[in-house]
Amino acid sequence: MNNARIDHTASVLPNGKILVTGGCNGSLLNSAELYDPATQTWTLTGSMKNARSLHTASILPNGKVLVTGGLYVSQTESCDVSRESFTILDKISNVQNNSKVAVLTNRKVFVDGEDIGMNTINSVELYDPLTGIWTTAGSMNFARGGHTASVLPNGKVLVIGGLYVWSLQSAELYDPSTDIWTNTSLLNYPRLFHQTIVLSNGKVLVAGGIFDVTVGTCELYDPSTDIWNTTSAFNYRRVYNALVELSDGKALIAGGRYINFLTSSELYDPKTETWTYTSQMNQSRAWHIASLLTDGKVLVTGGFSDTLNDVLNSSELYDPLKKMWTTTDSMKTARLGHTASVLTNGNVLVTGGYGKDEIYLDSAEMYVVSTETLITIGKMEDIGNDHKEPCIQQCDIKK
Repeated sequence: MNNARIDHTASVLPNGKILVTGGCNGSLLNSAELYDPATQTWTLTGSMKNARSLHTASILPNGKVLVTGGLYVSQTESCDVSRESFTILDKISNVQNNSKVAVLTNRKVFVDGEDIGMNTINSVELYDPLTGIWTTAGSMNFARGGHTASVLPNGKVLVIGGLYVWSLQSAELYDPSTDIWTNTSLLNYPRLFHQTIVLSNGKVLVAGGIFDVTVGTCELYDPSTDIWNTTSAFNYRRVYNALVELSDGKALIAGGRYINFLTSSELYDPKTETWTYTSQMNQSRAWHIASLLTDGKVLVTGGFSDTLNDVLNSSELYDPLKKMWTTTDSMKTARLGHTASVLTNGNVLVTGGYGKDEIYLDSAEMYVVSTETLITIGKMEDIGNDHKEPCIQQCDIKK
């Protein structure tokens, strides 16, 4: 990639190209770039109006990309960008009852009373792949970061939870035809860093996350009634896990962290609304990525285990038919906070993230399904030693 980045988004466009937006690398980014699988090249495209990370990006039915919220800093503020991820990660993912996350009325983010120098944002932008131009869309009703965004079968976008003042219990719907946001009914529990998928029955499953403790509950949103209902809870609380819908309509949740790093995985059956244990992964991991492959298997890549210095390059495959995990080819570079996008040809593009030795990554790799191997593509370099001390960085807006 042209920029190293973590906490960015990667979206597969209708034309098969991949749009990568925002993130941070010691500076918050408003840049965006395109990967062309046909030429295996990265090119910069138009920049967003706002630099942001921990935002969402959703492909609308008209092919445009809707980017919502996230964390940002003003040009006059100095901050520690890495704490946007890692202070929250360390303090919340191992949270006990006495830990709190708050965003005050000026939307500055505090963890356990510590100002981590970030603000949440309610701005929304639209990217047009035909022109490469970003335009401002209607703002959300609440500023939020660390939320989720799901495109519903009716074409509307459901944004859930995140940070504003404590973890948010609110959700809102975006209508692309009117450019208007409307609040839905409230969730049963506030949530931050939760996982969300749209089930084949059209309902939205929201799993886990953080409030003042790690949330072990799950709930379902029914777009036809605008009602949130609780469903059965996990067998084991977890956050920074991976969640993916399988080809048979069930949902797989894998790994994560509560008190310890987890190898366990569970299956959710929408018909019975219950979670059951399935086999364990070979490696405990959190902040990893799960991708549903075209053959129905699930690829899990990277993450970390034990400490942030223990970044993983290992990958695993889950076979739903055998209900078994097997190791597969390892990535060339250990990474967490990356993206993994399934391309139209079935291969998986892995981009960016945070590597060993506290380095932000601009490298990318391709998982080739036919050979079950990972190969390096594009540049394979980091942004250098200037970013090896993330706890003392000064943050600016990087164009």
